[in-house]
Amino acid sequence: MAKKKSFVLRISPEMMEAVEKWAADDFRSINGQLEWIIHQALKDAKRLKKDTDNG
Repeated sequence: MAKKKSFVLRISPEMMEAVEKWAADDFRSINGQLEWIIHQALKDAKRLKKDTDNG
């Protein structure tokens, strides 16, 4: 498994609540949901290398 880099994220309470609910609806952790959202955005923008485009 690839190493993961941690960072601090500051978002509004309303946005955090929405992400928490979305994560629960998709049976993911909040961290997993944020990773999925970022991955989808990068994929849609064609910003991922071919070998990392598997999520």
